[in-house]
Amino acid sequence: MPKWLDAAVFYEIYPQSFYDSNGDGIGDLEGIVRKLDYIKGLGCNALWINPCFDSPFKDAGYDVRDYKKIAPRYGTNDDAKRLFQAAHEKGIKVLLDLVPGHTSEEHEWFTESAKSNPAAEYRNRFIWTDHPFKRAENLGFIGGETERPATYIVNFFKCQPALNFGFLKPAEGWQLPMDHPDCVATREAIKDVMRFWLDAGCDGFRVDMAGSLVKHDDQDKSGTCALWRNIRAMLDADYPEAAIVAEWSCPKQAIAGGFHADFLLDFAESAGGYRSILRDYQTDEDNHIISADTSFFKKDGNHDIRRFLSEYFDHYEKTKDRGFVSLVTCNHDTIRVRYNLEPDELALAYAFIFTMPGVPFLYYGDEIGMRYLNLPTKEGGYFRTGSRTPMQWDGGANLGFSTAAADKLYLPVDPAPDAPTVERAENDPTSLLHIVRSLLKLRRENPDLQAKANLEVIHGGNGKLPFIYKRGSLVLAVNPGAEEAATSVPFTESKPVDGIGRAQGACVLKDGVCRMGPQSFSVWRV
Repeated sequence: MPKWLDAAVFYEIYPQSFYDSNGDGIGDLEGIVRKLDYIKGLGCNALWINPCFDSPFKDAGYDVRDYKKIAPRYGTNDDAKRLFQAAHEKGIKVLLDLVPGHTSEEHEWFTESAKSNPAAEYRNRFIWTDHPFKRAENLGFIGGETERPATYIVNFFKCQPALNFGFLKPAEGWQLPMDHPDCVATREAIKDVMRFWLDAGCDGFRVDMAGSLVKHDDQDKSGTCALWRNIRAMLDADYPEAAIVAEWSCPKQAIAGGFHADFLLDFAESAGGYRSILRDYQTDEDNHIISADTSFFKKDGNHDIRRFLSEYFDHYEKTKDRGFVSLVTCNHDTIRVRYNLEPDELALAYAFIFTMPGVPFLYYGDEIGMRYLNLPTKEGGYFRTGSRTPMQWDGGANLGFSTAAADKLYLPVDPAPDAPTVERAENDPTSLLHIVRSLLKLRRENPDLQAKANLEVIHGGNGKLPFIYKRGSLVLAVNPGAEEAATSVPFTESKPVDGIGRAQGACVLKDGVCRMGPQSFSVWRV
């Protein structure tokens, strides 16, 4: 386990939307370099950069055309190396986004595989059936697109043919077993990509759709887990300080499979608990909220945290000695939480996320409360597009993102007169930005609040407020509701450490009673 993960707080950057250094309307790697001091000043010491490899961008870079080449719109391979070096000089680690489940249909591997020649190179690098009209049971497939007389399996969009890591239990001749030489070659090719970028200076990878590799896998993903344990063994031997974080949303599986951490995310079938704290509402086809928002952190929401705790502890108890459960403020695939939560509500949600065990992730712009914008789809984003808009730096042109003409921007900035910006937040000592900095400082200065597993629920398992939890010598309590909340606790003496919201003077932990003011969060040492 890389030791640096113990104190890591990640900042996720969507590179085309973070900062444009050359005035072409698209963010780039140099733009990230120029903002490293800002990121460090936030209290983040690690980056996750969404895909920046060469791509036709039909899925915003998750359709990779060349794993070993930086997309020209972001810069060059040398720019990436300079970013790694500059980040390291400031004590910041960098994860790249690895997409191992599929490539672009324009990748050389696929164009060779798609040839009708039975001896074509990379013939089995992707999954092909044995007939041009063959339907693939329970797998997405495409036919009629290539000269090869077969259909091919896709891993997501039509433009993303699935790489062939084999089938756990092959049922037809075209389904190769995991130990077939061509499936092993696919696995080794991904290792080669990882080595290439680790040798260039990156510190590991967030892995896209990490649980999707072996097909017709068992419910426990035994085949995919075995594959990742093989890759983890390579990392442990050759790059022991390299980290891999899964997009699996099932930490008990991902960490058993060799990952150091995995996210709880909205899209997983078991994610009702995670949704219940931040996005407990229904939307129509245009992403307008059409139901009451009962999110835990909503002032007038459902303040029963048991749905979250049930889901969380199912993973936490099975992983706490081997890896980390990661909570996120948002990411590039989810609607920004500012869409439904007000800044006061966001502050409490962030206080919770940044004081829980595991390795937390802050999505760019969430620290200033950037809004979700309902926008037309861009590069396969669909509803996700509205969470991928340019970072809002100041009150200048394009809110400081780019000097390009507004119609040349990758996506438009928030047009509202009160659009949140870093500049505006800096000048407001009560802003969300300052709260995030104070929370991350609290986490940094108190090892008990970092990644290690030391969580104990004191109150809230009965569905009542306040929710109180203990980490080492620190007791933390949150009351997201509009009314005061109090309960008895097994502590008689305490020392106030920190608090946000209406915590100052309204929250007390004394003589066996915890009393919380409305919409407050407090920390005590006992």
